[in-house]
Amino acid sequence: MNTQINQNEINVGVDTGKTQLDIYIRPLGIYFTVTNDEDGIKTAMTEIKKHKVTRVVIEATGRLEQAFIMACAKAKIPFVIANPVNIKRFAGAINQKAKTDKLDAQLIAHYAEAIKPTLSQLKPEQIRLMSDLLSRRRQLMDMQTMEKNRLQIMPKEITSSIKPVLTVLKNQLEKIDNKIHKLIESCDEYKIKNDIIQSAPGVGKVVAFNLISEMPELGYINNKEAASLVGVAPFNRESGSYKGKRMIRGGRSQIRTAMYMAMMSAIQCNPTFKTLYQRLVAVGKPKKVAIIACIRKLVITLNSMVRDGVYWDPKMN
Repeated sequence: MNTQINQNEINVGVDTGKTQLDIYIRPLGIYFTVTNDEDGIKTAMTEIKKHKVTRVVIEATGRLEQAFIMACAKAKIPFVIANPVNIKRFAGAINQKAKTDKLDAQLIAHYAEAIKPTLSQLKPEQIRLMSDLLSRRRQLMDMQTMEKNRLQIMPKEITSSIKPVLTVLKNQLEKIDNKIHKLIESCDEYKIKNDIIQSAPGVGKVVAFNLISEMPELGYINNKEAASLVGVAPFNRESGSYKGKRMIRGGRSQIRTAMYMAMMSAIQCNPTFKTLYQRLVAVGKPKKVAIIACIRKLVITLNSMVRDGVYWDPKMN
C-alpha cells in the first residue's frame, strides 16, 4: 500500500443513499449530487468522464451501489468497492467525527487519495448473470421435485416418460452449477469469499452461491443487520399489556431457504450446530425454532468470517 499523496491523481468519493448519490472529486474540490437512478447516474458519468480519474471509490453498502458500479464498468472508469469498516477506521485516524452526506463523500475521496486501495476486479455484470443462473437453478430444482413426486405416484407404464425428463434436468443442473463455478473462479473476490463460506462444515456450494449473488453485503455489515437481511432475526410483538412471541419476518427468502436446507445437514455433521440444536430442543424449543436459531448463528459466524478474512475454526464459536 502506497500512502504517498500524488497531486496528479484525481480521486472520486461516492456516498451512496437509497435515492441520492453524493459525489466529491479530489483535489479539484468539485461536489455535486445526483439521484440514484438511471438518469442521475448518467449525469454523474458525464461529469466524472470530464476528468482523467485515477479511481472512483464507493462503499459496499449493499445493492444500492450496484447500478452505479455497472455504469462505471461500462464507461471503463476505474473503481473500488471499499469495505465500510476500512473507511470508518480511516475517519478515526484523521479524527473526523462530523457526518453529513457531503463530508462522507469528501472522506471517501480522501481515503482514496491517501490509501490508494487496489482497483476492484469485481465485474458487476457477473453479479446479474449469477443471480439469473441461480433463478434458473431454482426453477430446474422445482421441476425436478415435481417429476420425482410423479415418479412415486404414477403407474409403471408412465414412468418411462418421467425418467428421461429427470435425466435432462440433472444434466441441466450440472451445467448451471459449472457456469456459476466458472464465474466464481474468474474473480478473486468471489473465489476467496466462496472458499471462506464453504470452509464451514455443512455449508455447500448452494449456500455459497446464494450468499455471493444475493447478499453482497456479507462481511460489510454488522451481525444484527446480516441476520435481518436473511430474515432470521426475531422481532418483538408487544402492544400495551400484550406480549406475543418473538417471530422472524421479512428478509431474503431464497437465501433463508437455502440455509434452512443446509442446516438440516449441518446439525448432523457440524458439532457446533449439532450441540446448539440439541441444547435448544432439550429445553423445550420447537425443532423449527431451534433450526432457525442455528441458522442465525451460522449467518452471524459467516458474516464475521468474511469480514475478517478467516476460515472456519470451531474454537471461535
